[in-house]
Amino acid sequence: MPLIGYARVSTELQETAAQRRALKAAGCVEIHEEFASGAARARPVLGKLIARLGRGDVLVVVRIDRLARSLSHLLDVIETLEAKGAHFRSLGDPIDTTSPQGKFTLQILGATAEFERALIRERTMAGLAAARDAGRVGGNPGLRNRDPEAIAKVSRARDRSYFDKLNGEAQHWLPAVRQFRPRLPWEDVVRIVNSRHPEARPWTVERLRRAAGRFVKDGLLDRSVLDRAAPSQKDDRILAIIAGIKSAAPDMTLKQIAQRLEAMREPTPRGRTTWATSSVAHLLERARQAGLLEQG
Repeated sequence: MPLIGYARVSTELQETAAQRRALKAAGCVEIHEEFASGAARARPVLGKLIARLGRGDVLVVVRIDRLARSLSHLLDVIETLEAKGAHFRSLGDPIDTTSPQGKFTLQILGATAEFERALIRERTMAGLAAARDAGRVGGNPGLRNRDPEAIAKVSRARDRSYFDKLNGEAQHWLPAVRQFRPRLPWEDVVRIVNSRHPEARPWTVERLRRAAGRFVKDGLLDRSVLDRAAPSQKDDRILAIIAGIKSAAPDMTLKQIAQRLEAMREPTPRGRTTWATSSVAHLLERARQAGLLEQG
């Protein structure tokens, strides 16, 4: 399993040399370093790294505090990795999701986090009840008074939370956006994303466009993905879709591609709802001739 290292320090005045040596000694084939506060969840290097990890890859850190700012953040990252078939290992902590012992430790941490959340909820509810009994109004005084600084702080917190959620779902939508935009319109990209992950929450055009815009803001996507799709003939469009399906999963058979197109409710060039494998084969060959697929 490829070991991918991640090293982090809070400022550029600090050094990652010690972390890099430990990660290299552990067998990491590549090491990514980042200069960012541990309290910042929106870290571009980490976000790009998690997005590109695939099945069998192992994300390795020297200590868990190099990766996560809290237990809940750590569990979120590990859950994202597991959804992609990737693993996590901390050299200085008993956490290694490739081993039964490490998974057991993770289960204990998960139970601890849930217990902590329950205690926080209980204390919060008790505090609100006591405040009401004392005649005090709950909520943020700065927001009630429309204080610009308080509003900006809440806005930043919401933006961080939104980015973290998008990052956790990146394996569902990001590859398709990178592959098809702006060659295909958003409507077609949404259909491709939803057909690849039918078990996930369905994407809409507006939600996918907003997600792409948020990643463009942090430099995780090229700004060109937001450009208007060029007008194309229906024939050109179906060639691009079939080429995209085949390039994303080269081992798919003609029958499986036909089934994918039917699941996407993509009509045949003649307007039919059922795809024949001969039609798929013909369009794949045309896609190769058009340079959308490698010859082979």
